[in-house]
Amino acid sequence: MSQSDPFRYIAHYTPELQQQISALVAANQLNDYLHQRYPNKHDIRSDAQLYQYVKNIKQQSMRQVKMPDRVGFDAQLKRVEQALGINRLTTRQHGGQLKTKVEIRIASLFQDAPADFLQMIVVHELAHLKQREHDKAFYRLCQHLLPNYHQLELDTRLWLMARELAVEVL
Repeated sequence: MSQSDPFRYIAHYTPELQQQISALVAANQLNDYLHQRYPNKHDIRSDAQLYQYVKNIKQQSMRQVKMPDRVGFDAQLKRVEQALGINRLTTRQHGGQLKTKVEIRIASLFQDAPADFLQMIVVHELAHLKQREHDKAFYRLCQHLLPNYHQLELDTRLWLMARELAVEVL
């Protein structure tokens, strides 16, 4: 599957699910599905608003984890080619001490996403503060933080597909 194929977003799902999604696309009903399930937009536009949003989610579910030093939208993140969000650790020597800073960057395309999709990507990046790898423990943590995490991840992929297919999206 090439990088330009929008179906790459669902390539690891079961053939049955891929067929259902293909039928939605063929019937031009993907946008209707997304509109019905995710009618609510968010109003987070600035890095400061995003920082506060991340802080609120972290305080509700992950109080023991240190808040990232910086949080913001990043127009440079390219979906799929790089990531939808990144969690960066930088360590610098300052005098005789090492200073570590944590930064979360969210792809700026999420400024226009439904509120649930922004929440999903934020939870994903917050989970990386405890679990670095995408393993079972990581996904259990995501599911603990956001019980419908897996459905939101799938629907976010469908939203990305719709954007690439030039279907009118939310």
